[in-house]
Amino acid sequence: MTSTPDTSAPNNANALLLQAIALRKCITATYNRMVCTLAPHILYTKHDDVFVDAVTLERDGQPPKEIKLGTFKLAGLKDIEVTDRPFVPDAIFNPGDIKYDRVTLFVVDRS
Repeated sequence: MTSTPDTSAPNNANALLLQAIALRKCITATYNRMVCTLAPHILYTKHDDVFVDAVTLERDGQPPKEIKLGTFKLAGLKDIEVTDRPFVPDAIFNPGDIKYDRVTLFVVDRS
């Protein structure tokens, strides 16, 4: 049985991430075969690919050893779901970082 590639997946992923960032809701997704809970802070482009910078809250059900902002290529995130779990934008996130200059698609409201 062959399947056709789901070309709507990136657009759907974009829509889900935009929704999560706008509502300040966590997402769950599979990344590198691990189920993660992420607090997405910003959606941006780099080299014609879409990325999300997010704080990892859980990886395979376990909290991380340290809180940090990770960069995730959207194409690598599978099974994305917006959860009901709210998040507060973390102080480690700097929306004025030079890497976001003129490539930001959407950013979390910090107010």
